[in-house]
Amino acid sequence: MTNYKPKDFAELLGVSVKTLQRWDREGTLKANRTPTDRRYYTYDQYLQFKGINTENDQRQVVIYARVSTRNQKDDLQNQVAFLRQFCNAKGIIVDQCIEDYGSGLNYNRKKWNELLDEVMEQKIKTIIVTHKDRFIRFGYDWFEKFCMKFNTTIVVVNNEALSPQEELV
Repeated sequence: MTNYKPKDFAELLGVSVKTLQRWDREGTLKANRTPTDRRYYTYDQYLQFKGINTENDQRQVVIYARVSTRNQKDDLQNQVAFLRQFCNAKGIIVDQCIEDYGSGLNYNRKKWNELLDEVMEQKIKTIIVTHKDRFIRFGYDWFEKFCMKFNTTIVVVNNEALSPQEELV
C-alpha cells in the first residue's frame, strides 16, 4: 500500500502538517515511524480517518488495459494476461476487466469515462494497471488524487516489458 509523507497526507485530509503533528502527540491520529524516526501515514489510516470500513468493502476491483490502436490487440491481450496473473498471484479477485482503445492523451475515451463515473459513485475499490501511462498519459498524479478522494486506489504494477512508451520523448 501507499505510504505518505506528512505534507502529502495533510493535503489529502485538508489539514496542516502542524495539525497532524498535534494529533500524533495527542493520539488522535498516530503516525507510523521509519527506522530514522520520520513520520509517515498509510492509505488504511486515510480510510480509517474518513470513517470507511475496509472490512466488508463490496466495491469492485477493476483491471484497466489500454492500447492506442486496434492493431495493437496483441499488446492489449498481453496486458490483460499479465494483470490477471498478477492478481491471481496476490490472491486478488477481479470483478471486471476493461479493455480500451484510444490515445492516452484523449480524455474522451468512453470506457475510461465510465470507469471514472463508477469511481465517483463509490463503486470502485481498486484500479489495476500495468503502467501509469496506460491509465492516462499526462496528469496521472492528479487522477490518482482524484480517485483517492472517492477512496479508490490505483495500483500500478509497472511491467516495463509491456509498456515501451519512452518513444514519446
